Amino acid sequence: MIPQISQAPGVIQRVLDFLEALKKDGFTGDMATSYADRLTMATDNSVYQLLPDAVLFPRATSDVALLARLAGQDRFKTLVFTPRGGGTGTNGQSLNRGIVVDMSRHMNRILDIDTEAGWVKVEAGVIKDQLNEFLRPLGYFFSPELSTSNRATLGGMINTDASGQGSLVYGKTSDHVLGLRAVVLGGELLDTKAMPTLLAEQLGEEKSTTGNIYRTVLESCRENRQRIIDKFPKLNRFLTGYDLRHVLSDDLQTFDLTRILTGSEGTLAFITEARLNITPIPKVRRLVNIKYDSFNSALRNAPLMVEANALSVETVDSKVLNLAREDIVWHSVSEYITDVPGKDMQGLNIVEFAGDAQELIEKQVESLCERLDGLIAEEQGGVIGYQICADLAGIERIYNMRKKSVGLLGNAKGAAKPLPFAEDTCVPPEHLADYIVEFRALLDSHNLSYGMFGHVDAGVLHVRPALDMCDPQQEMLLKKISDEVVALTAKYGGLLWGEHGKGFRAEYSPAFFGDELFHELRRIKTAFDPANRLNPGKICPPLDCDEPMMKVDAPKRGTLDRRIPVEVRTAFRGAMECNGNGLCFNFDVKSPMCPSFKITGSRIHSPKGRAGMVREWLRLLSEQGVEPLALEQALPQESMSFRTLIEKTRNSWYASKGEYDFSHEVKDAMSGCLACKACSTQCPIKIDVPGFRSRFLQLYHTRYLRPVSDYVVAGVESYAPLMSRAPKVFNFFFRQPWVRELSRKSVGMVDLPLLSSPTLREQLSGHSAATMTLEQLESIPVTERAQYVLIVQDPFTSYYDAKVVADFVRLVEKLNLKPVLLPFSPNGKAQHVKGFLQRFAKTARKTSLFLNRVSQLGMPMVGVDPALVLCYRDEYKEILGESRGSFQVQLVHEWLITVLAEKPEMQQSGESWYLFGHCTESTALPTSGKQWGDIFARFGAKLESVSVGCCGMAGTYGHEAKNIQNSLGIYELSWHQSLQRLPRQRCLATGYSCRSQVKRIEGNGLRHPLQALLEII
Repeated sequence: MIPQISQAPGVIQRVLDFLEALKKDGFTGDMATSYADRLTMATDNSVYQLLPDAVLFPRATSDVALLARLAGQDRFKTLVFTPRGGGTGTNGQSLNRGIVVDMSRHMNRILDIDTEAGWVKVEAGVIKDQLNEFLRPLGYFFSPELSTSNRATLGGMINTDASGQGSLVYGKTSDHVLGLRAVVLGGELLDTKAMPTLLAEQLGEEKSTTGNIYRTVLESCRENRQRIIDKFPKLNRFLTGYDLRHVLSDDLQTFDLTRILTGSEGTLAFITEARLNITPIPKVRRLVNIKYDSFNSALRNAPLMVEANALSVETVDSKVLNLAREDIVWHSVSEYITDVPGKDMQGLNIVEFAGDAQELIEKQVESLCERLDGLIAEEQGGVIGYQICADLAGIERIYNMRKKSVGLLGNAKGAAKPLPFAEDTCVPPEHLADYIVEFRALLDSHNLSYGMFGHVDAGVLHVRPALDMCDPQQEMLLKKISDEVVALTAKYGGLLWGEHGKGFRAEYSPAFFGDELFHELRRIKTAFDPANRLNPGKICPPLDCDEPMMKVDAPKRGTLDRRIPVEVRTAFRGAMECNGNGLCFNFDVKSPMCPSFKITGSRIHSPKGRAGMVREWLRLLSEQGVEPLALEQALPQESMSFRTLIEKTRNSWYASKGEYDFSHEVKDAMSGCLACKACSTQCPIKIDVPGFRSRFLQLYHTRYLRPVSDYVVAGVESYAPLMSRAPKVFNFFFRQPWVRELSRKSVGMVDLPLLSSPTLREQLSGHSAATMTLEQLESIPVTERAQYVLIVQDPFTSYYDAKVVADFVRLVEKLNLKPVLLPFSPNGKAQHVKGFLQRFAKTARKTSLFLNRVSQLGMPMVGVDPALVLCYRDEYKEILGESRGSFQVQLVHEWLITVLAEKPEMQQSGESWYLFGHCTESTALPTSGKQWGDIFARFGAKLESVSVGCCGMAGTYGHEAKNIQNSLGIYELSWHQSLQRLPRQRCLATGYSCRSQVKRIEGNGLRHPLQALLEII
């Protein structure tokens, strides 16, 4: 039996007192002190881990001002605070002890816009892609680009002065910030904007914190003007944090305090709102994907693209390209980056031209292509081919692939993973190729593998050496390599931090700034935060402060992970290998990952959050000497004894009385998962939460009793066939209000679906498809078997949506083939979802034997429901390994696309049909929507795929009372709006769960696309 885990670090009393006082003063945001909440804030997209004492989620600037005023009281002067945005930093910028102030959960409103003046006002928690989605219909966008744009907040971008693709033209974030609203400790508001230097002098005369800030910054930047100009490198990615160079204009007549705050990493003030300039969207965009025989060739050829007046030049090496080929993202770009026959593509330059004059853009592209043709003909420069993309959707897909490169590197095979720590170096572009030669020699001298990609037009390259942070020697090597890269970059007149801020790398700041300018940074820090209470240890300390700076060799995730035995880390790979890239925080409600995070806004309920929880749970078990693998192996031999039942009952009773066990926090996080499995394909690391969720639940319930609903869900394949013998009787009772109320209170289930009436057996009464036995099938001559199609039943469509199966039988007949309904054999998906893994293994073995026997007939086996069919491929393989056998069950569209391969497309006519994809299917089989479209086109019909996220049902998730509000909320995010604007009778869905959810909420359901095909034919 798994033990109780009670070692969660406590919260210090001073922090609790602060939170209580804050609540009394009227703080309207959320507060969190649970171990789970703090763990989610202990990591970002870096290798580091620091556990905070508490987390605050303010709702507005007034909340931030309130906490800053309270923090200014003497009784709370020892508390420290760290602002946090999307948590996408690669160097621990927002990691610290003390209280984290997370702006992303609630402060995500777009406040004002003036398109004529060209600006927009936002709160700090607005996500970059969210803003651009708002601006797109108006013809504008916020131009600084970065790979984490679908989850990075604008506050985070401002604090790290982020930039990325296109920076040669569009610059960095600080180039687009017109003004900021910030709160300094003590509660004073600071509204910054460009102003006459004379006005700044007047503000500096005020006897206040604000006055002192203006006076100090103005004096520092004016007195050290020449020293600053001489020291700061002449690069597109100029030295930031704090940007002394651009506070004063070149003529010294304009002063802008904004430039000090951009890049300050939350060390000076809480940035709560920003006024940003916006850029008109280019009317014409062209992309040229240039292929090379080596990465070095791509680097050395990049200046040619810059000379051709390209907007941006992005470079990707073969390691990243090969990882992309293995990822779900490749299907969307493969047609734009085809292989060159007889050549080995080892590098890629993605070159964009953009503007409003189409003729000019076309000439620029044509001119570049002529030069490329010459290089290819003469076999020079390593150029082996190129492709032009003029399709806007295609351009976006290619950039999405490039953006995913960061995460893809984390999915490299083996214990050593490419890590961010010296990955955004910047040198003059003309020196980049030579610099990289030395950089590669440096890494090769340590026998390290690595991936490379970057913005060669700006001289920025992302280099991620592969290290195993669970190995103490390799952890030490990270510091050694960092030191060597600092020296190498300085040799080429570059910067260690060209894009991702400093964070823990600020220990190298004195070397870059020099003693005199570093003193000025400390002077400015002192004016804003004299007691070193805002994100201490980053950028620089205030004057007269002897607190140490954060170091590159600070505590890391691997430091804690190595306490978990290697075999356990290997077995729980899904949880252990999460690298924190945070793609699961994607704000887009039409993205299938992760519905529980989208509706709760809590990072606990995300793949990253759940992975972190399980990592910690495994560590705590290891420290208690418990081996979870041994417990799992012992489970099949253990039977439920009366003594065990008593122990579970007692443990559950104590839990209900509030006895702490960290396992409960993990359980709450797992219970919120919809088991949609989008994370297993959408996540670059392929974090399969449902996989380790089931294993956790199995072990958790060796100590605690299961809720009745678990048994109801897991047993659906046992009782559904029995109830289907008298569906009218059971449906009569299911409709009764008192039965529904009893179900809600005693079982925890709501809106239980009604059984199909007439049943599938009744609908196919007398039909040969339902009467043929397995023995009769085996007696069919081999020469005739090609005419048969075997329909694999699942419990949901066969017993709750039987007309779909009956219509499939009719569709098969319309295609002049012979359908046969195989005897129902339980699938076990529901058992897996609820963590009944022993029962699931038994079910999977039995059904695998049956389906392997049937597969010997050589007849296609086809199932209707995506979740159940994909379970045969995924969960069966996971639980059975090689003993699963080689049987294959196809989905309807997979079978149809083969059957209709020789049938030419017909002229399309009539009103369109609309396909709402099942989230598991659309992520595991990303071409399914296109294949359905091709199938409909064979019959002269047009089918459009509707972009939606999860419907919120996810099997039985939406029927559990505790999930009902989240289920309805998830449906509202994307499905409801899409269905409201489309003709309901023309909308289709492949998933039983999806059709069931629509029927429950809208009153009438959708049809399966096979039923629409039957109507068309």
